[in-house]
Amino acid sequence: MNLSLQAFSKVTGLAFMVIGLSMLPSLLVACIYHELHAILAFVITIMITTVTGWALMFVGRDFEDDLKIRDGFLVVTLCWLVAGFAGALPFAMSGAIPNFFDAFFESCSGFSTTGCTILTDIEALPKSLLFWRSFTHWIGGMGILIFAIALMPSLGISGQNAAASEAPGPTLDKVTAKMSDTAKSLYFIYILFTVVQTILLLLGGMSLFDALVHTFGTVGTGGFSSSNDGIAHFGSVYIEVVIIVFMILCGTNFNLFFLSFKQKYNYFIHDSEFKMYAGIILVFSILIALNLYFSGVFESGDSIRYAVFNVSSVITTTGYATTDFNLWPTFSKMLLLMLMFVGGCASSTGGGIKVIRILMLLKLIRRGIATRLHPNAVVNIRINETTIPSDTITNTACHAFIYLMIIFISTVLISLNNFDLVTNFTAVITCVGNIGPGFELVGPMGNFSMFSGAAKFLLSMLMLAGRLELFTLFIIFTPKFWHPDR
Repeated sequence: MNLSLQAFSKVTGLAFMVIGLSMLPSLLVACIYHELHAILAFVITIMITTVTGWALMFVGRDFEDDLKIRDGFLVVTLCWLVAGFAGALPFAMSGAIPNFFDAFFESCSGFSTTGCTILTDIEALPKSLLFWRSFTHWIGGMGILIFAIALMPSLGISGQNAAASEAPGPTLDKVTAKMSDTAKSLYFIYILFTVVQTILLLLGGMSLFDALVHTFGTVGTGGFSSSNDGIAHFGSVYIEVVIIVFMILCGTNFNLFFLSFKQKYNYFIHDSEFKMYAGIILVFSILIALNLYFSGVFESGDSIRYAVFNVSSVITTTGYATTDFNLWPTFSKMLLLMLMFVGGCASSTGGGIKVIRILMLLKLIRRGIATRLHPNAVVNIRINETTIPSDTITNTACHAFIYLMIIFISTVLISLNNFDLVTNFTAVITCVGNIGPGFELVGPMGNFSMFSGAAKFLLSMLMLAGRLELFTLFIIFTPKFWHPDR
């Protein structure tokens, strides 16, 4: 296999520079709050990442070409690993999270927009580090590489294969002629959502710091908060409604927003994935609200309030919680568990298997039934009046199988920690699906601090694997990837 060293150096160096410069706002927050240890940690980390990035870009300065497919897989994987490592440095250097396994876990959880934490007292963390851990959600939400791809043309590089390696769904639609223009267009929507939600949260009585932290967690569908009790800390229906709206928006395919705005046509009402996504939220919210009410857990108004918020949070894999759903009836918890497997839409900031894949699998099952009854019939799988290619269907089925296989194998490995089955199982599900809280010890009021260092490292890798759609990370460990003649 012929990997381009210059291509690898140039793109990885750009990612290093992006990560280093993205710490500047957190450094500013540290200066505002006079957090000396954090200031030193950020300054050192920024110097390390920017100097390393500059050196790598200098090595690859003569490369001006398209990234090959294999280059894309390797570059994307290593860039996310580097992000997890670099993002952990401020936590470890400041002494806020002295154990590097814990710091790496927290950083991977941030960049992968998972929202799991090892912190037992979130509010004890310096303000700048609280800001940084939430800002990693915002960076990782749309993707480190997607941002870099927007800059690649100025460096003479085409980033289509890098984008395809990181695509959050079966396909990455190009809404403009050039991949870099697509990245810029999606980032425009991303920034617009960020600004609007921040303003709305400020109007709800949040401070600017809290509004930014929770906006980063919502728009990136990550879920880190600045309070130990999360969104429940504010006790505001208005704030919960704002967050519900933006969780749902950011779990939606971003291409629909761009196309609907540009072409003045409502793509939402004709998009099969979005209709299924909205239908799931509506039906599951109603079922859980009824179950909570008739079980006597909440009154009617609170049943609707908590059902809608937590359903929206789980399906979009944001991970915010307004109550401890560990205490809910078994029926409601089973519905939430189902949503953990579903996830958001393709080309959104959400994780999980993705609604579009669930839709394809259901149509695949229906076709299987039809061909059993009529063996000679030709039954195509169509979505949005378009026939889905057979290789896309095959990849979707493979992805679902690998997704489930990784969950079960990882649960077996995690069980060496001797925690209960539900804790182990949902800890793995929430990491692979980038969801956040699970059930029992890793529920909304719990955390992941009790796991061993090895288990935390495995869970960190699962977060990154889930964020990169599984294939991207695991493909580099196959012999074919490294074979010189393949």
